[in-house]
Amino acid sequence: MLKYLFSFFILLSFIAVTAQQRTLDDYLNTASQNSPLLKDYYNETRAAKIDSAMIAAGYKPQVNITSNNSYAPVINGYGYEGAITNVGNFNELLNVSKQFVGRNNLQNQYHAVQLVTDSIRLASRISQQDLQNSITQQYITTFGSWQQYLFNKEVYDLLAKEDTILKTLTQATVYRQTDYLTFLVTLQQQKISVSQAKKQVQNDYAQLNYLAGIFDTSFQPLAAPDIEVKNIVPPDYTMYYQKFRVDSLLLENEHARIDYSYKPRLSVYGDAGYVSTLGYEAYKNFGTSFGLNLTVPIYDGGQKKLQHQKLNIAEQTRQFYRDFFQTQYNQQVAQLMQQLNATQQIIDESNAQIKYVEGLMQANRKLLATGDVRIAEYILAINNYLTAKNTITQNTINKLQIITQINYWNKR
Repeated sequence: MLKYLFSFFILLSFIAVTAQQRTLDDYLNTASQNSPLLKDYYNETRAAKIDSAMIAAGYKPQVNITSNNSYAPVINGYGYEGAITNVGNFNELLNVSKQFVGRNNLQNQYHAVQLVTDSIRLASRISQQDLQNSITQQYITTFGSWQQYLFNKEVYDLLAKEDTILKTLTQATVYRQTDYLTFLVTLQQQKISVSQAKKQVQNDYAQLNYLAGIFDTSFQPLAAPDIEVKNIVPPDYTMYYQKFRVDSLLLENEHARIDYSYKPRLSVYGDAGYVSTLGYEAYKNFGTSFGLNLTVPIYDGGQKKLQHQKLNIAEQTRQFYRDFFQTQYNQQVAQLMQQLNATQQIIDESNAQIKYVEGLMQANRKLLATGDVRIAEYILAINNYLTAKNTITQNTINKLQIITQINYWNKR
């Protein structure tokens, strides 16, 4: 029974420790929720829906009430000329007007709003990708600092255990006093390395919280990031290429808008109410009126042609940027893949080497307890182990950073 209880408490302890770890997804989700820029983009898309509704509302009948009243008295023959002012003018009117527009013209306006909405959403996705890239890069950096701290502390604890043995052997004249002092210098240097590594972890962790919009001065262990290279896609399949498609559609829509603006425009109006000078039978001055307004563009001095020319220039600029992006994408991804392969090769070689370095260090450690190896040789073995381990850690972190950059460019 005690055996099962002990196992149960061990399991609970493991769950508690694991639950305290923060993951990369935790930071990515928190950063997205806290980002004011992403909230701004979300509100812009909501406002764009209102713009679409305003277009529809603008073509519905417009109803207004107007009241214009004036009185120009003539006193003892002095005053404005009555033939001009009618002495008094009193207008109380209910006005109704409606503008007519073709279905294609109306669809063009709706399409323009939709394209603007698509552009905002795309900008939001790119901003979110930039934010997630920054968070991921900093998370990897912080995780690397944490691993470096744990490794340096592990080596320091190992050296601290050897200190007691070496001190006893030195007092027994197995080792010279100068050899023992050399070991103490190495121990103190490692202690400083642990303090520096801890400080670096705290700084990197604070920067990670800052980027994610988290106010927290404490530190919690970070889970190892699970990052793999996604399938490489052609540049025109990436999220960033979609901007050039949307821009092209916006220019096409603007060409159509210019053409529609030169189509004949028709509107109707009507009013009903009271218009009077109060000069004669004022009670009979209630009435109504209605009419049509037709505008047919004939000549604008060539402005229409010039507007199309400006859009054609903008299209050329869009194509320049698109072609440059394709070249940049192919070059960047190819370079990153080269770096990734080279980094992986270094990691593989270092992993093969560290087995021998670690074995040599363990062997020297055993001989140290019996006085059969020089302290200088043991310190050299430790330094080699530190160098090999640091090489693996740094290149592993570098590998994760490169993969993050590849996936950043490769986002669909």
